[in-house]
Order: sequence, then C-alpha cells, then structure tokens
Amino acid sequence: MKGIILKNAYYSAPFYVRQCERMREELAARGVNAEIRNNDFFPALIYGGKRKLDFDGDFCVYLDKDKYVGRLLTDGGIRLFDTIDSIVACDDKMRTAMLLADHGVPMPKTLPGLLCYRPEARVSERTLDLIESELGYPMIAKTSHGSMGMGVYKIDDRETLAAVAERLRLVPHLFQKFVGQSEGRDLRVIVVGGKTLGGMERIGTDFRSNIGAGGTGKACKPDDEAQALCEKIAGLLGLDYCGIDLLFGKDGYELCEVNSNAFFDGFENVTGIDVAGAYAEHIVRTMNKR
Repeated sequence: MKGIILKNAYYSAPFYVRQCERMREELAARGVNAEIRNNDFFPALIYGGKRKLDFDGDFCVYLDKDKYVGRLLTDGGIRLFDTIDSIVACDDKMRTAMLLADHGVPMPKTLPGLLCYRPEARVSERTLDLIESELGYPMIAKTSHGSMGMGVYKIDDRETLAAVAERLRLVPHLFQKFVGQSEGRDLRVIVVGGKTLGGMERIGTDFRSNIGAGGTGKACKPDDEAQALCEKIAGLLGLDYCGIDLLFGKDGYELCEVNSNAFFDGFENVTGIDVAGAYAEHIVRTMNKR
C-alpha cells in the first residue's frame, strides 16, 4: 500500500511541515510507504475532454483545501483523508453552519453576510440596522474561509460594524452573536474515526483563542457532553479526522467551528496524545477494508 501526503506548495510554516513528517513517520511504522509531495505537480487535470490523473498512490492524506484537485482525485478513485466533501463542508464556515443547523447542534445565532458584486457598491444602512437588531453588541464577523483566527473581527459598536461590513462586502462572510462567557477561550477537541481522542483548552491574548494567533493551550479532558456533541458533528460531516472548537456558552457548549485539517503539533505537545498515530491507524484500518 502506498500513500501520498499532499501538501500546499505555498505554505511552509514549521508546524505544517512537522504535521506532514509526523504522518509519514506513523504510516511507515504501520508498514505503509508514504511520500510527502507538494500539490504543484498538477496531480489531476482535464485533458482531451477527459479527467487525467498523475497520481501513483492508493490513498491521499489531503493536507490542502483545493476543492477542484480534491474532486478530480476523488472522481478518479483515490480515497482522500479527509474526503473532499468533508473538506469543502468545513472550509466554508457558513456552509458548515447550514449543514448542521437542522440537527440539534447548538451554535451562536448566525447571519449570512450579504455580498456586493461591484467594488463601488456600499452596504446599506438598512442592512446594518437589521444586523444590529438581530445580534446586538458585541458581535463577531468572520470571513467564510480562514484559519488560525485570521479574518475574525469583534464588533462593539455601529461605527465598527459599518467599517467591517465595508471591508468584507466583496468576500463571503457571516455575522454571529458574541458568546461573552467564552471570550478568549474555547475547547479544541480532536476526533479520529468518529471517536474523541482528547481535548485542549485554548486561552488567547484577545477575544480569540487560536494558538496560531498567539494563544496558549492546556490539556483538558472533554466531558461526556462535549464528547457526544463532537462525535455527532464529525459523523454528520463525514469526517475521518477533525478538530472541533467549542465555546463555553451560558447554557452549555456552542459550536464555534470545525477544522477538517486541524493542525495537531501544538495539541500533541500540550496533551501528550499521539494524534498522528491515531490518524495513521484509522487510515490503514479504513484502507484494509476496501
């Protein structure tokens, strides 16, 4: 069995490189030859009116979010971890909320951001009035696509709301009610193969809790409520592996977001849990059943 660990050629942060190496090491420990490759060799394309693959692995640990290459590989019979449907569902925060909305998953009140299609267009006062009345202050605005706390804004007043709405008007985004009880902290839970692996409380330097934005973490065993919620979410989205961020709401946990390609370097260091090993074990077990 051979696997390809496919990474984004234009992202080389040390923790990202270590994630790839850790996956290769753990797969090798289980007798699987895994090669780390950048995605810039065009592993899938359309040629002569047909899909064409340049991919010599039996499976792909897809550490990227390119939905087009992922779809072409999947349609060509390559098993992706995570699947491309799961990656697409998690990469768009508004889509994630929509997919989970009718399944009893608690989450903050959310409004889809209205898009302007022309650069000269401006967000109307009526739109601002409606956002303000629905969510109150403070509130959160997020770009629909983004990682490590980037593209997330805390809005405390009308002036800031108008400025952020103008900044985001040309890109997919959303607005959410602010969960004040969880300001600057959340619970990151790792789920592999449908089972909770462990948890880490993240504590930020501002309203965000992301370690990538300067936060710190400490080991925190998820309670039964958190485990059940995270395993339910992972099942609904069909995830092989994910990091789920829960907010500490007034009446219990609320979902912040779901990360299909969650970085686990910091999580392993803080908790001592072998995330790469558990993920590699799940991959091998899944492939052996095919």
